[in-house]
Amino acid sequence: MRKKITVIGAGFVGATCAQRIAEKELGDVVLLDIIEGGPQGKSLDMFESAPIESFDANLKGTNSYEDITDSDIVVVTAGLARKPGMTREDLLLKNAEIIKGIGENIKQYAPQAIVILVTNPLDIMTQLMLKVTGFEANRVFGMAGILDSARFASFIAMELNVSVEDIQAMVLGGHGDSMVPLPRYTTISGIPLTQFLSPDRIEALIDRTRKGGAEIVALLKTGSAYYAPSSGAIQMVEAVVKDKKRILPCSVYLTGEYGLNNVYIGVPVKVGKQGVEKIIEIDLSDQEKESLTKSAAIVKENFETLPI
Repeated sequence: MRKKITVIGAGFVGATCAQRIAEKELGDVVLLDIIEGGPQGKSLDMFESAPIESFDANLKGTNSYEDITDSDIVVVTAGLARKPGMTREDLLLKNAEIIKGIGENIKQYAPQAIVILVTNPLDIMTQLMLKVTGFEANRVFGMAGILDSARFASFIAMELNVSVEDIQAMVLGGHGDSMVPLPRYTTISGIPLTQFLSPDRIEALIDRTRKGGAEIVALLKTGSAYYAPSSGAIQMVEAVVKDKKRILPCSVYLTGEYGLNNVYIGVPVKVGKQGVEKIIEIDLSDQEKESLTKSAAIVKENFETLPI
């Protein structure tokens, strides 16, 4: 029997997620949005591509939360997108209200689901979802480090003119300006990045990675990234559906790991059919650990400002 996978939010990120779930045949898709006709039209359009793309998956667009009943996985992309000049933290209060309502409906209609957050500010919204649903922490986690690591890897590939397939990049921390790229854990076919680039060029690429989302917002002018974010979310969905035991950097709830407590932050985890199956603690230098601690402090401070 196919998995039932709900995507909440039929904007660019959500619709692209739904399309990729269907094309990869990861499960049947429910695409939910408050805009009447929007998810219905997009779902029908996607299904009409099935004979051409050769995939078997049902797609249903809806405005009703009753249609998400008994979903196995819920991907949450709903929320306001960044506009030029906005930081992820600027979205905090507006998107918190949206996520609170979504969480209450997930709790009511899909109480056994694994929930993957994409909405910004990512780490804060993921912790809010945990609080609203009351789910086990392994079933609520966020897509952040995968996207940030992909951006870092992309910039490295551009710089060196090498295949992205050979690059393994690692970015931890909050999904924002305080993220923590780790050059020591970034390799090209197993060869350390430091053997290819000077420290100043590595630092330049780290800076571009931190500003990766803002760079796209500035170019688009009326929207934000959606191709790469949707790819990151679907990598997590696939790891759950296929029980792949992937080691991926995700925003997860820490209870003492890395010396951090009661905060969502990006770290490497094993992802399988139970969601987050293991939090992996890697050795960090004093500087790296300090950067991760600072990043977590920013997330925690912002979360505590929410009127909940």
